[in-house]
Amino acid sequence: MPRDERAYLSDILESCEAIAAAVHGMDLAAYQSTRLVRSAVEREFIIIGEAIAALARVAPESFAAITRARRIVDFRNQLTHEYPTVDDALVWAIIETDVPVLQRECAGLLKRSESAAEED
Repeated sequence: MPRDERAYLSDILESCEAIAAAVHGMDLAAYQSTRLVRSAVEREFIIIGEAIAALARVAPESFAAITRARRIVDFRNQLTHEYPTVDDALVWAIIETDVPVLQRECAGLLKRSESAAEED
């Protein structure tokens, strides 16, 4: 059975939560010095990018409603294919500023999608 919009939005929310849990209590220096945490965070960002790319196919209106959706997919591609160029300070800035926005937007989209599914 193909996955729907709600599944991808849930994946994004779970990854946002995992990122927040992984870096809880850390600062940039601690993040930079902990390879296991960096790897986990980057993996969650890859999942987010894949889920957003899937939304572009299955729910283009949700994709369009996500701030910087295309850049998130591009970031996933960088993490996967250009890993030597990943800037930890940039990743940290994304964690601090963009992840909370993404989480709020996807929670709202999921709520809307679930309401629409209940009406069907």
